[in-house]
Amino acid sequence: MAAKKPLDADERNALPDSTFAFPRVRKEPLNDARHVRNAIARFDQVRDVTDKERDEAFKRLKKAATKFGIDMTETSWRELGKPSKARRSSDKPRTQAPKKELYAEARRKKIPGRSTMTKKQLIAALRK
Repeated sequence: MAAKKPLDADERNALPDSTFAFPRVRKEPLNDARHVRNAIARFDQVRDVTDKERDEAFKRLKKAATKFGIDMTETSWRELGKPSKARRSSDKPRTQAPKKELYAEARRKKIPGRSTMTKKQLIAALRK
């Protein structure tokens, strides 16, 4: 599958407001998995929005994450952007992580056969 290219200005302008986490300011499009992961990472950087708008944006973000198979453990937008070992905002495994951490993530995701996998195999299984 080819990597999706970034949205150009015309494509972004053509998206309906409902596609954005923050529709009033048209910030953080949620049209594919890559953009959802980006919105999770940048959620706390969006300016000029109210806490109520953040509450609504978080609901849209959780729904989009579910739609695209992205594991989001946060229960509030206030948790986004905060460092935490337990939090995994991305469904993409860290390739530089020790095998022990990859195994723990595979166990959390209930990946079958994880106990006999090599580090490379764990990375591949976690990417699926």
